[in-house]
Amino acid sequence: MKKNLVRATAAAALAGAALFGAAAPALAAGTPGVVVVDEPDTSGLNNIWTFAPLGVPVLGLIQSVNGVPGKLLPSF
Repeated sequence: MKKNLVRATAAAALAGAALFGAAAPALAAGTPGVVVVDEPDTSGLNNIWTFAPLGVPVLGLIQSVNGVPGKLLPSF
C-alpha cells in the first residue's frame, strides 16, 4: 500500500513538472492572448496586375487574355 502511494505521488510530481515545463514558454511571453500585428507592406503592389480601378486588374486581364491564343494553338 505504501509502495503504491509513493508511486502515485512520484507520478503526480512528474506530471506536474512536465505541465509546468510545457507552460514556461507561454508564461515567459508576457500577457497571454495579446498579439501585436503590423500592417502588411503594400509598397510593391503598384503594377498592372494589382491596379484595379474597377475591382478587376484590367490591364493584367487584357494582357492575360491576349496571350491565350498563342498558348492554345500549336505553333508550326
